[in-house]
Amino acid sequence: MTTLFSPVRVGALALAHRVVLAPLTRLRAGEEGVPTDLMAEYYGQRTSMGGLLITEATTVAVTGRGYLGAPGLYNEAQVAGWRKVISAIHDKGGKIFAQLWHVGRVSHVEMTGGEAPVTASAVRFEGVAFTRNGWVPVSPARALLFKEIPAIIEAFRQAAERAREAGFDGVELHAANGYLLDQFLQDGSNQRTDSYGGSIENRAQLLLKVTEAVASVWGDGRVAVRISPSSAFNEMHDSDPTALFGYVAEQLNRFKLAYLHVVEPRVKGSELIEEGAAPVAAAWLRSIFTGTIVAAGGFEPRDAEAAVFDGIADLVAFGRHFIANPDLPRRLELGLPLNPYDRATFYGGTEKGYTDYPFFHKEEALLAAR
Repeated sequence: MTTLFSPVRVGALALAHRVVLAPLTRLRAGEEGVPTDLMAEYYGQRTSMGGLLITEATTVAVTGRGYLGAPGLYNEAQVAGWRKVISAIHDKGGKIFAQLWHVGRVSHVEMTGGEAPVTASAVRFEGVAFTRNGWVPVSPARALLFKEIPAIIEAFRQAAERAREAGFDGVELHAANGYLLDQFLQDGSNQRTDSYGGSIENRAQLLLKVTEAVASVWGDGRVAVRISPSSAFNEMHDSDPTALFGYVAEQLNRFKLAYLHVVEPRVKGSELIEEGAAPVAAAWLRSIFTGTIVAAGGFEPRDAEAAVFDGIADLVAFGRHFIANPDLPRRLELGLPLNPYDRATFYGGTEKGYTDYPFFHKEEALLAAR
């Protein structure tokens, strides 16, 4: 694992290794979206010296909520809660980006303050949201009016300001997995006839304007974007994903991003659907995007090392294995066995399946390293 544990520059940050905590929705923030002491413990456990963590998806506005227990960055109580989390990470020498999120049509009126969820176009969608009554069918969504779109951009900008106020090291825009920014990108969900619909250039406008607004807060090397080319999660599809995401990657070269975060199509949500499939999305976008690439999507230790060694990606984000192994970077570096994960405890609950996964014992680790 020598390549995976070589130092790397990521925008404005110097990192000691290339193992990243992927953004993982865990739904432990409570009904008001305020990060808790339990969350600070969870993130602190998964911090390694000089490593990068990305927060779970963090809502930019009440109207962008779709999952009870997901944290937010739209009020001062949430900022204060995040400060505890960030302190736990910085005290151990780690770095953390906040992933900014608006779920769009993947919501329910119970979560949005009684308002209909908003999206690019009112296309029928059969997804689910997470509410006080558990997983329930989403409420019918309405298309955003043209005059309402500046307020969406401003919500992301304000959340970026709050992330800076809280002490984050940067922010990542969630434009993947069928949420609002992705709903504007793909023509399966965007059937608008105004300047935000139709051509690829028009459909990419919202993402690019949000990126510009957030970059105005953070400057060079502190903003990242996550995309999921060809992903079918949340009923997403596009008539020409190669042209679409190639254009998006090329246009993102205009910004001095910290990184482009690419989700491989071999996963659907948290489910691995193509065991052993090669990381094709990152490999393809490498020829278009000129900056740093973080690859994610069902990676095992061996293929993560290969992806970095072969130049497909600069860093690899781990999800399921990082959930079950708080000391994952050390385990990977020393070739130690991994704890199995419990999928039943991924979303919501208590410390069970969250902060109670064991670390590898120091004495055993030292013996294994000899």
